[in-house]
Amino acid sequence: MSYKIIAKDTKTSARLGLLTTPHGTVETPAFMPVATKGSVKTLSPDELRRIGTQAIIANALHLHIRPGHDKVAAAGGLHRFMRWDGPIFTDSGGFQVIRKAFGIRITEEGLNFRDFYSGAARLYTPELCMKTQKALGSDIAMLLDDCPVHDADGDKLRDIVERTLRWAKRGMNRGRKLGIPNIFPIVQGGRDMGLRAHCTEELLKLGPDGFGIGGLSIGEPKPEMMRILGETTHMLPEDKPRYLMGVGSVNEMLDSIALGVDVFDSVFPTQCARHGTIFTREGRYNMKSAKMDSDLRPLDEGCACPVCGEFTRAYINHLLREGEMLGMRLTSIHNVFFLLELVKDARAAILAGRFEEFRSERSLKDDENTEERDLARAG
Repeated sequence: MSYKIIAKDTKTSARLGLLTTPHGTVETPAFMPVATKGSVKTLSPDELRRIGTQAIIANALHLHIRPGHDKVAAAGGLHRFMRWDGPIFTDSGGFQVIRKAFGIRITEEGLNFRDFYSGAARLYTPELCMKTQKALGSDIAMLLDDCPVHDADGDKLRDIVERTLRWAKRGMNRGRKLGIPNIFPIVQGGRDMGLRAHCTEELLKLGPDGFGIGGLSIGEPKPEMMRILGETTHMLPEDKPRYLMGVGSVNEMLDSIALGVDVFDSVFPTQCARHGTIFTREGRYNMKSAKMDSDLRPLDEGCACPVCGEFTRAYINHLLREGEMLGMRLTSIHNVFFLLELVKDARAAILAGRFEEFRSERSLKDDENTEERDLARAG
């Protein structure tokens, strides 16, 4: 993998870059739709390509459980299995630690849990995590981390960071031996910048290809999130890509780009779409509202997505209120397109030397992202 900075904004830390992987080059800043179990919910790979998706992210833990990484490998890897020919990131599964539905118990060996399909006891180690991602054929693999809840502190938080570092060393050793092309560790440390600095310093010794920034946008106040993110990005080497995990609201993305973040992922746009929440330049609105049932305008006037070019609010309102799958598919196409266009326009603004003006123009007055948003990088 190579990462090349093409342009930098003069008023912020925003940068325009090229991230080259075995399955193609990603222009950054970039947004990745989430294909947790090998699909972006309701959307086909061809639809993703047609609306400008550059890369997607799947979840190694989920695919290890079902259908099993060996079966995906036998099908030729995840690219062939799901018929996606672009870059694929794979998340390690560490974020699932804080999702109670998984019932995960953490030990020094790894993640202990019961398979929620068969009930069988399972152990998911840093080494198995790398073996899984090698079998999937990941372009960029994330190391297994221990993700703290947002208010973790003191000795508990320090233990989590030290475990993350020990797991990272084990995972990196196995990943390099397996020949995984690109491996990113995840910077943890909660709200403790001393621990984040320590974590970053130790991860740098592993010679990673880039960095994930974890433990943010999981319940902490936004001003604190941005303070922590800004201090964290300043610790990271400039010549490595920075991936902020689980962020997909407009203002958070724009503010994070200004702090030097290159890559984002989130289930938020598709999760919102399935519940009828539409993204627009004026903010979000509820497509299921009764007042939409006679509205013959597109979802977002001025939007160039294929949905806004063909369908009315009234029709999509009807589909959603009747529980028709097509309604969820159309809203998902629109919301994903919206964020893909946002980062595309951000790239153009950085190149033109006007990112700060662009951020001011595109920021929303009310963009609070409170719908358990990215507790489901698994969703």
